[in-house]
Order: sequence, then C-alpha cells, then structure tokens
Amino acid sequence: MNEILLRPKNEGVQDRPDPETDRVIALPDPKPKRRRRYGGALFGGSVLLVLLGGLGIGSWRHYETELEVAAIARQSRELVPEVRVAAIRAGESNVAVSLPATTTAFEAANIFARTNGYIEKRYVDIGDRVKAGALLAEITAPELDHQITQAKATLAQYRAALQQTAASRDLAQVTNARDSNLVKQGWLTRQQGDNDRLTLQSQQAAVGVAQSNIAAQEAQIRVLEQEKAYQRVVAPFDGVITQRNIDNGSLVQSGSTFMFTLMHPDVIRTQLFVPQDEAFGLGPGVDAVVRVPEIPDRTFPGKVTRIATALQPGSRTLLTEIDVPNPDGALSPGIYCTVELLIPRKTPSMIIPADAVVFDEDGLHVAVVENGTAHLQKITIARDFGTEVEVHDGVKPGDQVILNPMVNLVEGSKVAVRKTKVS
Repeated sequence: MNEILLRPKNEGVQDRPDPETDRVIALPDPKPKRRRRYGGALFGGSVLLVLLGGLGIGSWRHYETELEVAAIARQSRELVPEVRVAAIRAGESNVAVSLPATTTAFEAANIFARTNGYIEKRYVDIGDRVKAGALLAEITAPELDHQITQAKATLAQYRAALQQTAASRDLAQVTNARDSNLVKQGWLTRQQGDNDRLTLQSQQAAVGVAQSNIAAQEAQIRVLEQEKAYQRVVAPFDGVITQRNIDNGSLVQSGSTFMFTLMHPDVIRTQLFVPQDEAFGLGPGVDAVVRVPEIPDRTFPGKVTRIATALQPGSRTLLTEIDVPNPDGALSPGIYCTVELLIPRKTPSMIIPADAVVFDEDGLHVAVVENGTAHLQKITIARDFGTEVEVHDGVKPGDQVILNPMVNLVEGSKVAVRKTKVS
C-alpha cells in the first residue's frame, strides 16, 4: 500500500508524487511571490535621524565651548590680579662678617745658642713665666776663657811694641832735625841726611802699624768677651716658655742649637684672612669680637690693629691682625677661633625677601609694582641670608616687590596690591 505523506502547502512550493515511493514531495514554485520590506527602510531612516541629531548636539556643544573659552580669555585679559608686596629696605651701615681665625702670641722668639759649650745649668722649663733679662741657662766653655787670656796677653805685647816703636821714632826725629842743619852747612853729606829722613818716616810708619795691631787685638778681645756674655742665656722680653730643647750637660753650638721658645701672651695677636668683597672698608680701628668655641659664655673684644694692604693673589684675601688684651691668660696662642668684624659699608645695599626673587631663562629678577603696573628688574645677589637676600643694583630702597609672583606675570602686567589686615 502506497503511503502518501501530506504536508502543508508552502508558499512558492509545488507538490508532486514520487514514482518509487508513491510519496508526494514538494517542489519549488517556479513563480514565488515577492515580500514587501518596509521594516528595513524604517530602520535606516531612524539611524539617519539619530546621526543628524548627534551631529547637531555636538556642533552646539562645540559652539558653547568656544563661547566659554572666549569669555574666559576675555576675563583673563581684563582681570587685574591681587598680589602681596613687600618694601625693599636699605642695608645696615655696617656689615657684620664672621670669619675663622688663629691666635698667635704678640711676641714670640726662638732662642738659639750663640756660643759653643755645654749647658752648665738650666733654670727654666716649659710653662714658666719669666721677666725680661731673667737668666734662662748658663753655658760653660773653658777654652773660651783661655782664648780671652791669650788675647789680652797679645794686646800687652802690642802695647809694649808700640812704646818701643814710639821711642825709635822719637830718636829718629831728633837725629833728623840735628843732621838736617849740618847737611845744609856742609858738615855732613847729603846721603847721611837722606838716611836720617827716611829712617824717621820708617819709624813713624812702624808706630802706625803698632797702633793698628793694638786696635785689632782690642776688637778681638771684645768679640771673645761678647761670646763670654752669651754663656748667660737671658730672656729678651716678658713671656712664657713654651718649648725647651736642652737640659743640663747638653752640647750646644753657636747659631745651630735651638734652646727655648719664649712667647708674650698678655696680648694675643689674632690673624685672619678677609675676602675681597668684604675687604673694602676694612682698616685699623674697626671693631672686632673674638669668640672661642670652647669658651661659649665669653667674648673677647678688640680692634683691627694692622692690615697687609695688599691682597693675597691666590686667594684674593686680605691678611688682617687684631690685638686682643689677655691679662688673665684665658686665650692661648695657636687656638682656633672666630672673629666678627663690623666693617663700614662702602657700597649701598638693599635687602629683599627671598620669596620675591624669580630665576628663569632671563636670569635673576624681581617684579616691582609702580602705579599698578609690574616691572621686571634684573638684580645681582651679593649675599644670601636664607629668608632674605642682599643686592647691590637693580632696585632702590622703598620699592614694592611682588611676593611669589605668578608664572604668567610679564613686563607691564596690571596688578592690584592686596591690602593687609591690621590686627
């Protein structure tokens, strides 16, 4: 029995029987009907309207943004910012400079032996205070005593020889005076007269030689006696023995053996080197204060006593000395200290707050407010005190400078000075 499958008839499909199975199969309709697509057109129109709406909204927002930027720019051009200002003040008439220094004794001498011999007795040691002329040590040299004795004996011989030569001269003088008349009268030959005259001249020269020998010998004796005096080593001035290099029995040689160092500590000489920028205005009489780190509760006042006048070529500094009274010996030679100098200022200076200084590609400058207008003035900093700086040019005392100026501040910008509240 043949099976017939029934199926709904689809649009555009034609059914026909299958000869092998007697089934009815659906065949495509050779003439299908076209479907109307109204939904796609509607969707495309909607998308186009959305795009046109978004474009319009974006254009309107862009226009509003341009208007806002223009308004801000106009407001920025017309806005007069308020600024804080500070007045420039003149620097002090005296500049205080603190510099490192070293103390030295007002007088110091290294004492050497001036004669050869042995130390017979040493009377002082390190730390002893002595007066001028005090005996420091005695040197013994027996051979020097023998030399003095011999020199004095030689002097006695020279004096005896002088007497003998003087007698011979007197005899020659008498003989020449007597024979010269006889020669004129013809009783003696002229040869005899020449002999008498030349003998007198020879004796006169011999007297001169004897006198010179005596003078030389006396000078030699004075040298030996001076060496004898050098056997007593005495202090040349009041002071303190700070070094000792000999002891009893030490061998010393004239001019080469170092014996003592004597320093005068009642006045301390303080030496320091003042830089070139501070040296102008420095001179004798300038007040100074010496401070020692180890004595924090005390200051030592003094005055500049002398300056070197010429600066050191290598360091461009001026050697300066200050004499500080030291009656109680609180200061010692050779210590480190600091000296504060009150140097009269030779060039005018102004003090500016550090917040007013601007450093950019144009260098260092400040903004000075004048009649509501900012003017940029270049400056040169002489010294930096941290919160303030000292300048020498570019501004004048009384000028109003802007504190922490804006980055967009330019020459000629209009500004308004902020009024400070009075508490």
